Amino acid sequence: MQRARERSWDALHGIRQRMRPGISEDEARAEAMEVFRELGCERLWHPVLVRIGANTTKAYRQASDPDVRLGENDSYFIDLGLVFDGHEGDVGDTFVIGDAPQRQACAEAARALFHEVAEAWRGQGLSGQALYAFAEARAAAMGWRFNQATKGHRVGDFPHAIHKGGDLADLGAPPSPDLWILEIQIAHPTEPFGAFYEDLLSG
Repeated sequence: MQRARERSWDALHGIRQRMRPGISEDEARAEAMEVFRELGCERLWHPVLVRIGANTTKAYRQASDPDVRLGENDSYFIDLGLVFDGHEGDVGDTFVIGDAPQRQACAEAARALFHEVAEAWRGQGLSGQALYAFAEARAAAMGWRFNQATKGHRVGDFPHAIHKGGDLADLGAPPSPDLWILEIQIAHPTEPFGAFYEDLLSG
């Protein structure tokens, strides 16, 4: 699982290097497929998600507004679900180009909130339900709107749904290490941009 995680982060940063002003989400996904081939990715287990601008406020199952292109001072996030050596990786992060301090603050807040929630899991042994209640309260305290539709999930050997389905936010027990993805998505309370960060809960 750790190897799949590392390779997935390599893929995400490979896509990041190809992002540039003017690129569309469709074009970014096409660039992503080239990165995957270079890294020897076996397959995708969920579609590549690249959200640009106002689309960064949308949850996974919501369709992007079409014809959005990356601006000169803008933000985007990448969400990947890849399979390496039969194991699933799932990673996501938000990036800013140009001069967009509020967007940068949002991206940094999503990362900080992820690490704060993960530390609460390590230190307090919280259930999945308690982790997401904690995340929502902390996001509000930080001044951001928490996206409740983004709930985390299990990963494992492909396909993980054979072993266990369900969302982390609904799990009534503490999640086991190296099996669950913690997803954090926040947005500005009034402006049309947000940020996303996800990674494996690992001890």
